[in-house]
Amino acid sequence: MNTKRLSDSMEQALSKQMNVELFQSHTYLSYGIWANDLGYGGIGNFLMRHSKEERDHAIKFMQYIMNRGGKPTIEAVPAPSADPQNLTECFNSVFKHEVDNTEKIYRLVELAFEQKDWATWNFLQWFVKEQIEEETLAMELIDKLKIAGGDRASDESLFALDKDLETAPDDAELARDATSEKP
Repeated sequence: MNTKRLSDSMEQALSKQMNVELFQSHTYLSYGIWANDLGYGGIGNFLMRHSKEERDHAIKFMQYIMNRGGKPTIEAVPAPSADPQNLTECFNSVFKHEVDNTEKIYRLVELAFEQKDWATWNFLQWFVKEQIEEETLAMELIDKLKIAGGDRASDESLFALDKDLETAPDDAELARDATSEKP
């Protein structure tokens, strides 16, 4: 008896996204190594923690595919692009990666809707909300660097930014979490 509850095209699309998440993880890991090498241990730590989060996302896709009777396909992870030239390029790249990933998630949601695969559509809603958080976090990185002075930031400002990101939470505060007590 066939117990698979995913179409072949959905299984392939979810596997592809699993591999995208692994690529994102490798990219953030490479950025973290780059930042550490420049002496930005706090920024490096922040990016490496984000790398782990992206890997966890890949595992969520893997487990979901298997839970629905499918078999995830693991592909070779492409090497991340060259190191950024500066923090501005690094943080802008983080934002671009997140926006690109959001668009991929939206395409999966559309496919689930077209196929009337409501279980997968429901599963993907977690990722839709997660991408709001991811993009917000990336925008906050860009904003913090701008406030510090951007590429012309003083050593003191960059030191403070580095220390701030070392202890920064991995989740962004979002408007959806606001209450009348905590706006």
